[in-house]
Amino acid sequence: MPADPDCIFCKIVAGDLPSTTIAETERAIAFMDINPGTRGHALVIPREHSRDLLEIAPDDLAACASLAQEIAGRAKDRLGADGVNLLNCCGADAWQTVFHFHLHVIPRYKDQPEKDALRLPWVPAPGDMDDIAAAGKELS
Repeated sequence: MPADPDCIFCKIVAGDLPSTTIAETERAIAFMDINPGTRGHALVIPREHSRDLLEIAPDDLAACASLAQEIAGRAKDRLGADGVNLLNCCGADAWQTVFHFHLHVIPRYKDQPEKDALRLPWVPAPGDMDDIAAAGKELS
């Protein structure tokens, strides 16, 4: 898909907007998030414009996942992160705000509130097993 002239991530790929780029491959680019949730929060995007997870080409998705894995390892090795979250938001109702596929690579820091104030957006609790089975059947 050609670059979207209104997409800020396409503008970053083209070099028309500044970014703190930390890694690049032929298909993907990683740069620092300017609205970080934690110290070292980075974004990984495909060079080719894809609106979201449902639109991205499989090869671009694989390239983004591979680069995100590399950045996650760097966060642990170089920033001393205790863990890492990978997050993708697909659609406005799932918190997507930039409509160019991207993975958030979010370093997590145990017992370091100055670096990590993120909390789960829900409290995991057992679900209704019949509903779980019904949804599973629909997704099978």
